[in-house]
Amino acid sequence: MAFLNMRGWCIGLALAMVPLSAFAGFAEEEVNCLALNIYHEARGEPRIGQLAVAYVTMNRVVSDRYPNTVCGVVWQRHQFSWTHDGRSDRPREQRAWQRALAIAQHIYSNYHVFRAIANGATDITQGALYYYAPKHVYPQWAAHKETTAQIGSHVFLRDKDEKGLN
Repeated sequence: MAFLNMRGWCIGLALAMVPLSAFAGFAEEEVNCLALNIYHEARGEPRIGQLAVAYVTMNRVVSDRYPNTVCGVVWQRHQFSWTHDGRSDRPREQRAWQRALAIAQHIYSNYHVFRAIANGATDITQGALYYYAPKHVYPQWAAHKETTAQIGSHVFLRDKDEKGLN
């Protein structure tokens, strides 16, 4: 049940009574949303840059400030530019899509295990909830955040009072 990021034990208990087959479609949709975000936000980045975008997405899922599903985070209004740019969201580059999908499956399946076992040490963004590409934009909100990493063409940040999600 941990992979679903349940915040309350009563939800977890209720889900324990649902057959595992019911989660297959949910998990597939979640992985697809994560892959779309990786693809549209970082398909031109090296693998580590794509992993970093996946981590930020998952860090938001476990944060109390964001929706508690991957699709909820990805499709939250005006959080990721590709979701409201007026263009098709359908991946066109098959090789880049397959790579994003593989990374999404890996991170989605293992994120909570990584956090539990390594106390977040595998998070290359150090608990970042935000990122931007300085080549394209310097958002005003970034001045009020703490930079945790620069990976590829993205700068990763978290709130100054945060010490990561570990």
